[in-house]
Amino acid sequence: MYDGRVVESPNFQAEMRQLLRDRMLDAARTMVVTEGWGAVNMSRVAKEVGISRPVLYKEIGTKQALADALIERELGIYLAGIAETLAEYPADMIAGMTAAADYALRNAGDNTLIKAVLSARSEGDTALLPALMSDPEPVLGRAVAALTGTVRELHLLAELSDEELTSVVEIMVRLTLSHLFQPTGSVDRAVAQIGRVLSGVLPAA
Repeated sequence: MYDGRVVESPNFQAEMRQLLRDRMLDAARTMVVTEGWGAVNMSRVAKEVGISRPVLYKEIGTKQALADALIERELGIYLAGIAETLAEYPADMIAGMTAAADYALRNAGDNTLIKAVLSARSEGDTALLPALMSDPEPVLGRAVAALTGTVRELHLLAELSDEELTSVVEIMVRLTLSHLFQPTGSVDRAVAQIGRVLSGVLPAA
């Protein structure tokens, strides 16, 4: 017999939790972009979203977990764009990977969060840098795994083992990150350098 209660589906609950998480990350991102990571605190984020601190801690965890989640979400957007760029060069893997590096470098220059993180280095506000530069996860490991899968799907490359292909992709990712965080010239110069390295380690099309 129907008792009038509304039963929420697991999918609905998951969607609501994701919506709440996105609102938390949006609030933190706005603070980083406008004031720097040092201005971000859990109480302020909770107030901005309209929730209690315990709810924020339950959904996100520590402030460092918030930083990791913020960077990981940003990375997901980049990886989607890079995958689309690679797919535009189905017959030329080296050209595709070089174009992907170009995409990453140019879009990072226009990304307000990345610019805020980079500019904060001169002010000693480096809390977000480990998540971007040195930790194997979320940036380096996730990027290498995702791009290796995309390249393998597009080009097969039966002559390269999974380990060999992963190594090549890691070279590209590390070079791109190096040029992003320690630029010594123009994007065109950086992309040309990455292309030359890839040409030396990848089989010709």
